[in-house]
Amino acid sequence: MERLRLLEKLLEELMYVLALGPRKGSVRAAAVLALSLAFMLPPVSVYAQPSGSPTKGDEREPIKIGFVTTLTGPSGVGGKVMVDGIKLYLERINHRMAGRAVKLIVENDGGSPATAIEKLRKLVEEDKVQVADGFMLSNLAYAVAPWADRLRVPTVFCTTGADDLTKRNRHQWVVRTGWCSSQCSQPFGEWAYKALHYRRIVTFGLDFPLGWELVGGFQKTFEDAGGKVVQKIWAPLGFVDFSSYIKSIRPDADAVLLATALTPAEIIPKQYKEFGPKLPVIAVGPSCDESSIKNLGDEVLGTVSTMYYSAALNTPANKRFVQSYEQMTHDRCCHYAETAYTSGMWIHQAVDALKGHVDDREKFLAALKRVQLTSAPRGPVKLDGYGNPIENYYVCKAERVDGMIQNSVIHTFADVSQFWKYNPEEYLKQPPYDRSYPPCRYCQTNSP
Repeated sequence: MERLRLLEKLLEELMYVLALGPRKGSVRAAAVLALSLAFMLPPVSVYAQPSGSPTKGDEREPIKIGFVTTLTGPSGVGGKVMVDGIKLYLERINHRMAGRAVKLIVENDGGSPATAIEKLRKLVEEDKVQVADGFMLSNLAYAVAPWADRLRVPTVFCTTGADDLTKRNRHQWVVRTGWCSSQCSQPFGEWAYKALHYRRIVTFGLDFPLGWELVGGFQKTFEDAGGKVVQKIWAPLGFVDFSSYIKSIRPDADAVLLATALTPAEIIPKQYKEFGPKLPVIAVGPSCDESSIKNLGDEVLGTVSTMYYSAALNTPANKRFVQSYEQMTHDRCCHYAETAYTSGMWIHQAVDALKGHVDDREKFLAALKRVQLTSAPRGPVKLDGYGNPIENYYVCKAERVDGMIQNSVIHTFADVSQFWKYNPEEYLKQPPYDRSYPPCRYCQTNSP
């Protein structure tokens, strides 16, 4: 109170002195009083605050982001990298969006659909998060999506490729910022026929939705272009010995397509070199991601693959991201990190659009659906009318550069839609890609 009264007295005296006009001694007196006031007032930064940067005095509650992913079991490696990705983005912005503090709450779904639902409910009902993020495995995403609608919480699927979440089984409260599985492989099927001149392909996929959809998208466009899938091999999840499956590959094909991820993506190339026929290997999705090739050697060299991200992408935004990620983690960057990092960018832009007023869930959801990114590490990203990203896809070749194996970009498909070149309405009349669709019309026998 004493400080306030003194401040009022100084202000009163300053106004009186200024009212005297340019009389003798009045300018000096005004200067002395102004300096006194300056020392009484709190310091003011000489730097203007940019949009979305921290501002002092904002007493609103923190924005809470719930992040659910798989942190244990065979898929745990990818989940931990996702957490590193979102943490890197939040550190970059000092854990603040539009002047509000941001709190990240991480939950482990353990690879279980039931647990994933339980964790989402906990985040919404107990932690009161304004947005949920994460989710890696396709089968978990299919289970969680209806609960996002039921709980009416904006939910960002940043990594899962589960196809039908933005096709036949769309959900109002889900925003996908990553990709869908067949979107990756559809351009590549046509390209393998036209650019690589392959005519007969054996597919080798994991026996769950990601594998089915990666293979299905490739087979659709490869056969529409004139090629033939002559054998489809489905390998169970949880296997570490794929030798019997590899030995069953038909040697009269032109190449073998891998549609795998995580641990199998490290094991299969090694066992293929030992037990497989001498056929070229091509790959889709995370089958040849940096998360796996960092642990591989010459057996992966020459593999041509496609994905929406490569750590070797030569853009300023990606170079900055890769450098920051590798400095923070002392590990190689990969798409699992990029998807989570970019989801942070996505949420931030929506928060800025609302000037931090994100407690109205419906307005927050609408803002999330309007986001367009121009400088994500992977390149430009925007949503189509079905809620799936339109983005670039890159054809890469695994090669050794400066002693390390990387996915060097050799071709870019720009602005790829999940429907590729097909009319969406006609496309959606066909069955979803699964274990038996498209049927293997040119197979003599289907493999195990």
